[in-house]
Amino acid sequence: MRYTGPSCRLCRREGEKLFLKGVRCETQKCPMLKRNFPPGQTKVLRRRPSEYARQLREKQKAKRIYGLAEQQFYNYYLKAVRNKKATGDGLLTMLESRLDNVVYRSGFADSLKQARQLVNHGHFLLKGRKVTIPSVQMKIGDEIQLKDKSKKMVYFQSLKNRREKSAVSWLDVDLSNLTVKVKEAPDLSFITIETRLIIELYSK
Repeated sequence: MRYTGPSCRLCRREGEKLFLKGVRCETQKCPMLKRNFPPGQTKVLRRRPSEYARQLREKQKAKRIYGLAEQQFYNYYLKAVRNKKATGDGLLTMLESRLDNVVYRSGFADSLKQARQLVNHGHFLLKGRKVTIPSVQMKIGDEIQLKDKSKKMVYFQSLKNRREKSAVSWLDVDLSNLTVKVKEAPDLSFITIETRLIIELYSK
């Protein structure tokens, strides 16, 4: 079951910013700056975690960053195990290649949650057809574009004033035409998730 509570509570639980609320996470309003301790009634000190606790927390962190339920995340792990790539790289590649994540990485949304909502509302076309499934896997060469009706919306018109450097290197973002093309495999070098811990947890 997907978590629907306060996003900032998840960051506090993991002890680091997961950037679940977009721009707000970069301001002084971020709760992590004021209450950098696990959520609860009283302030508690963070103890040195056991190896199992580290593995569990890393899995939970990855789930929360990409907004997935437990079974969804485990299914991605199983697919990664069967993949020819290294399991860790395969897992991250599939997560990064999700349609909602591509929309987020392209700068069309300030958070992954917002990107998923835009996809669910049917604003995007993939291969000329409307797509409303956030988990669709984008491949090299795939291009998404806005529906003509959506292009007229104030929110999407405002995107044209944004700087294109907000997009990651493996995406070709055209803000003038409001299109995004996957030009190469996702760059995993900036992702801080330790997949080794996740694999060790699921391998038990």
